[in-house]
Amino acid sequence: MPQQFTKSTYRSICDELGQMDADFAKVIDLYGYPPFWSRPNTFESLVHIILEQQVSLASALSALNKLRERVQEITPARILLLTDAEMRECYCSRQKTAYIKYLAEAIIAGQINLEAFAQMEDEDIRRQLIALKGIGNWTVDVYVMFALQHTDVFPVGDLAIVNSIKRLKALPKETTKEELGLIAEQWKPYRTVASMLLWHYYLSDRKKT
Repeated sequence: MPQQFTKSTYRSICDELGQMDADFAKVIDLYGYPPFWSRPNTFESLVHIILEQQVSLASALSALNKLRERVQEITPARILLLTDAEMRECYCSRQKTAYIKYLAEAIIAGQINLEAFAQMEDEDIRRQLIALKGIGNWTVDVYVMFALQHTDVFPVGDLAIVNSIKRLKALPKETTKEELGLIAEQWKPYRTVASMLLWHYYLSDRKKT
């Protein structure tokens, strides 16, 4: 079973990363520790992450809240009762409506078992989820990081992470994702928490400017 971080180990891992990489020590000195970002391991959390694909966090949350208003509790069965028009009224695009319904159907059919994921390796989870239309590596990365608290995930497809590393380490704009992945190798086995520090830096530095 993959290593997990908890509220009680989170800050000590941040400190260890600060010892591994002076730039992280600087982030902690400047902005404090990152929030303990987590979500429950539920269908709703995966729906939320799908809604966050390629849009602002605020607009994804608006859509999630609209869905909550409509069905009270976001479950696979309740989502499948909604028409596409009703999903559209909840700010869900045609594509994301299809992705969310595919996921709901897979869970009801027993093809996907979120509880079982809690005991599984990252790559086994990734293989099962990526088989579903509309779920790619970024969605799996965020789910495994936030809902399962696996310690060593690096979401190289996340634009904020990419920009944050480039800014923090004063790298040229044309630095490739492959090169960033190599830099992240030095943060093993804590690349998830390193990513939390990078998001924290990105959000805090943006507020400052």
